[in-house]
Amino acid sequence: MLHAVGFTREDFRKPQVGVASTWSQVTPCNMHIDELARHAAAGVDGAGGKAIIFGTITVSDAISMGTEGMKYSLVSREVIADSIETVMGGESLDALVAIGGCDKNMPACVIAMARLNRPAVFVYGGTIMPGTWRERPVDIVSVFEAVGQHAAGTITDAELADLEQQACPGAGSCGGMYTANTMASAIEALGMSLPNSSAQAAISPEKRDDCARAGAAAVRLLELGIRPRDIMTRKAFENAITTVIALGGSTNAVLHLLAIAHAAGVRLSVDDFTRIGKRVPVLADLKPSGKYVMAELVRIGGLTPLMKMLLDEGLLHGDAMTVTGRTLAANLADAPPYPAGQDVVRGFDDPIKKSSHLVVLYGNLAPEGAVAKISGKEGERFTGTAVVFNREEEALAAILDGRVKRGHVVVIRYEGPRGGPGMREMLSPTSAIMGRGLGQDVALITDGRFSGGSHGFVVGHVTPEAAVGGPLALVKRGDRITIDARARTLTLDVPDRELRARRKAWKAPKPRYTRGVLAKYAKQVSSASKGAITDA
Repeated sequence: MLHAVGFTREDFRKPQVGVASTWSQVTPCNMHIDELARHAAAGVDGAGGKAIIFGTITVSDAISMGTEGMKYSLVSREVIADSIETVMGGESLDALVAIGGCDKNMPACVIAMARLNRPAVFVYGGTIMPGTWRERPVDIVSVFEAVGQHAAGTITDAELADLEQQACPGAGSCGGMYTANTMASAIEALGMSLPNSSAQAAISPEKRDDCARAGAAAVRLLELGIRPRDIMTRKAFENAITTVIALGGSTNAVLHLLAIAHAAGVRLSVDDFTRIGKRVPVLADLKPSGKYVMAELVRIGGLTPLMKMLLDEGLLHGDAMTVTGRTLAANLADAPPYPAGQDVVRGFDDPIKKSSHLVVLYGNLAPEGAVAKISGKEGERFTGTAVVFNREEEALAAILDGRVKRGHVVVIRYEGPRGGPGMREMLSPTSAIMGRGLGQDVALITDGRFSGGSHGFVVGHVTPEAAVGGPLALVKRGDRITIDARARTLTLDVPDRELRARRKAWKAPKPRYTRGVLAKYAKQVSSASKGAITDA
């Protein structure tokens, strides 16, 4: 059967290396990965291995955003990890190169690597270039926020349609420091990608070369006997968290790094993000809260100069092993500094924020924690009146209709991993709030999660989630809620006695799905505070 797919007699003497391709036409993030997979296979073959390319799925987060389809997004992380594990295990392949583009297939690839513990290298499909509209750079989040501007009457139908057509000019993952670029950077800092794999344009000679070198690196790791769990240590996860914070990355990094750590057998908790965040500043001025897109970071040298800065400052573990077969410090020894005069990445003397933008909150609304993304531009404390919605669509309609006013805290519940099911991202509501000019005057809390493109006074991953009886289920319209990033608290200003009465009256909602993948997921998935894993 292997002769039929192209093996020669000589090939049976070589290590067989799987090349997992997440190619798909459902999203520009992955539309070019079939070509990249062939470059990776050529790298494997050139280094003395025998490459076998196989495929897996992807779900476009941005296209499914705000719809019932978005419930499949986080589920796809588990499906992809399971499918890669299944093929690698079923075919007894010796090593793995996995290439991912959109948000969930990237951590999924690394989860599979950690489970299999066979020599492996991850390759990021690369960032999209910015579009141009009215002589300014735009991206996918520009369109989501323009929907809010349209509702506010500040742009016309024709202007919105024109922007929509210009925002995504070709292949590659969403262009800001959203979840794809965040996770690519985290995986590189984790040691599972080659240097600067996270900071290359999708369509570029550098990305094609990265794939070929990754193929050769997988063969080299086999020869050296270095496996993923030799690389994915506690120190490596601390390096990944540090890098995510310095970049101002997505809240999804918390969810995904917890899940990857679980697969690797490394103890990691949400409190590690707080501990590390107290000493690591935000240095990169990148969207959504900042000015620049990922292509600008690529232009000035990528991620390695930033990691060298962090290493020199004593914020990274230089002795952590990487897929090059060398330590992180050895990889960064010759990394050049950023060019003089650039302002994409600031120095430690002038940070965007002196401590982490990822703030883990506790309180009577989040006994097991919640994750806020506080850039500092929206302030660090918000007290407002709750307006409560049991579905994302209800909240979005209220925001666009003007029923959400200054001083409101928008509560979106029953959108957690089990309750959704699938823990949808709330990019549509948060972007509508920003587009209507309410970013500093309205907060939003949810047991769902956020796109890396969300910004403003937003709190997600509220646990326990409402569907299992978490306190979010007990909130009523008009209740006072306080978000305090300094005290790291999320507080519902309702007496305990009243909450006990509400709890007695509360009834768990019936499952929204009783058959199929969403039903299976809802039965298996853990709390977001544990990474929303399905193999606890």
